[in-house]
Amino acid sequence: MSTQVATTRRSALTLWLPVVVWAAVIFAFSSVPSLGTGLGTWDLVLRKLAHVSEYALLGLLLARAVRRPALAVALAAAYAVTDELHQAFVEGRHGAPLDVGIDTLGALVGVFVWSRWSRRA
Repeated sequence: MSTQVATTRRSALTLWLPVVVWAAVIFAFSSVPSLGTGLGTWDLVLRKLAHVSEYALLGLLLARAVRRPALAVALAAAYAVTDELHQAFVEGRHGAPLDVGIDTLGALVGVFVWSRWSRRA
């Protein structure tokens, strides 16, 4: 194997492995039947903040991998749709279109952070 091919594979692995691992973490959280804390309204707020945070990191990692902000947001939004569909089949969970919007907002935050960070680097 040539050095260039090995470098290209290593580069692809370092760009995409974090995306795949983080998507798997999101999938694992979505597989848990109930993530409720019993804190009433705070439970709802904390869960929505978790959505934003999870997808902000996914958006950042996708932007880093594809280097195209709009594509990164679109990919994160598409994953959010599949995540909500997945949750519709998990006992005690349900898929919510509003959560896709919240997830996409999180992805936008992550892509924005990546854009600012990559301009400075």
